[in-house]
Amino acid sequence: MREKKLRNIFVNGAIPADTIAESIRKHHTKTDIGAHSIFLGQVRADEIGDQQVAGINYTAYEDLALEKMYEIREAIFAKYPLTCMHIHHSLGMIAAGEICLFVFTSSKHRKAAMEACDELVERIKAELPIWGQEILTDDSHQWKENK
Repeated sequence: MREKKLRNIFVNGAIPADTIAESIRKHHTKTDIGAHSIFLGQVRADEIGDQQVAGINYTAYEDLALEKMYEIREAIFAKYPLTCMHIHHSLGMIAAGEICLFVFTSSKHRKAAMEACDELVERIKAELPIWGQEILTDDSHQWKENK
């Protein structure tokens, strides 16, 4: 039985474009990979009443989220023939237009990479104890509801 290793998926602040580019660049030497699928979650400036979302302040129950992410990660690796999986989720205040979620999956073939990436995003949003408080342009706020 292999050792259980929790990976920290959390990043304080927005996910920098350099982090995304570096993740992609590092895979050029892995010649057994034929496909990558990438999801980037970006904070939208939604209209709420007569206000606009200026950003989202993300908080999480980190220990529980990392335990649950470990379970999800193991299940996805068991279900799909993946070569790599990278997940980063922001904590703290993320302004509208900035990246708050980065999911990257790799496999020999595109279908596995794409399906795994999609399932990961859906499970992260549905199962991890991460909350987003939408901060409006008038500094009022409301809790974000995932649809």
